[in-house]
Amino acid sequence: MKLVLIGTGYVGLVTGACFAEMGNVVTGVDIDEGKINALSQGQIPIYEPGLETMVRSNIKAGRLNFTLDLESAIQDACMIFIAVGTPPREDGSADVRHVLAVAEKLGQLLKHDAVIVDKSTVPVGTADRVRAIIEEGLRARGLKIRLDVVSNPEFLKEGAAVEDFMRPDRIIVGCSEASTRALMEELYAPFMRNHQKLMFMKPRDAELTKYAANALLATKISFINEVALLAERLGADIEQVRLGIGADQRIGYHFIYPGCGYGGSCFPKDVKALVGMAHEQGLEPVLLQAVEQRNALQKQVLFCKLTELLGSDLQQRSVTLWGLAFKPGTDDIREAPASVLIRQLLAAGAQIRAHDPVAVANSRMEFAQAVSEGRLQYFEDPYHALEGSDALVLVTEWKPYRQPDFTRIRSLLRTPILIDGRNQYTPERVRQAGLVYSGIGR
Repeated sequence: MKLVLIGTGYVGLVTGACFAEMGNVVTGVDIDEGKINALSQGQIPIYEPGLETMVRSNIKAGRLNFTLDLESAIQDACMIFIAVGTPPREDGSADVRHVLAVAEKLGQLLKHDAVIVDKSTVPVGTADRVRAIIEEGLRARGLKIRLDVVSNPEFLKEGAAVEDFMRPDRIIVGCSEASTRALMEELYAPFMRNHQKLMFMKPRDAELTKYAANALLATKISFINEVALLAERLGADIEQVRLGIGADQRIGYHFIYPGCGYGGSCFPKDVKALVGMAHEQGLEPVLLQAVEQRNALQKQVLFCKLTELLGSDLQQRSVTLWGLAFKPGTDDIREAPASVLIRQLLAAGAQIRAHDPVAVANSRMEFAQAVSEGRLQYFEDPYHALEGSDALVLVTEWKPYRQPDFTRIRSLLRTPILIDGRNQYTPERVRQAGLVYSGIGR
């Protein structure tokens, strides 16, 4: 099939590359000339395991190309995917201006029957709005063509997006036309060699499914984090509690790992957007608001632990952070707990030494002023970042941090404090090395 992906950000690039990998001819369209030029040379703007190799191989094979020219790209397209960003507004609701701008442009340019697929995460009812805008543009041009607008939300985990797309657990498609359903079945057939994974529903159902899925996962995280704080007060170990409740098949072990809060571009944004949708409908989303509030509070925990162990005056203190990305496997620092902690430490006058396998460049841009002032330093070696520090804080559970040399850590730190923000370490093992251990809910 000949496919067009409008928007070459995270979702658009992964989607386009994976469709091309299955033999389709894909054109990625964007308005950013610098990005298009870089992508055409196989240079991708994000870190995602396996993506760069896939992009380059499909460019070489002629199945993946990039352009600024939307009009020429859509001429013979079988399907047109909208994958532009939907950032949060100040009130937390999703900003769909870019999606609607694409719809307006398509209304001005389309000349033949078209299937438009919303891949962006959009509020319920957006597919209807996209259809209305395109049809209005066609009427203004005196054109009448067959048009269908589909909701096909992505369920990609950063750090495993390629794997998730190539081997999905389900593919949600919101559409009404039988012919469009057949087209989507044909497109996704290579991704379902083992068993049927397509789930068809109405567009509004599909749009809400995306938000509900992320909100439920965020709820599980906030729940276990709140119970972890209670466990700490009661002298219980949340890790044992987690194993106990996870053994119940109705609950399961996924997303009940206590830590220092969730971040990234999905959970925070989607929970807030769902809250916004509820308010628009006159509903008070008490549970969703509590999920968001608990997460915001959870991101304060690491700083509170530092002040409990080092004292409230951090002016002469140095703190080392292991991990800057919001999760392992990505360079994304949006809403990252590490960024929250860095801001708190800077405000308290502390010196910061940090390491991350891939997210340093993004963090350096985010905190450029602190770097220029010498208050925040980045190191290529995690152990070098420890030299002379008063505490080590594990913020992101990257694999290279999983089994460190605790004796070496103790010898490098000025004050032997290890704060485990992800409960990665066995407290007894850390203490045997002469370190003060503090975890989450332990």
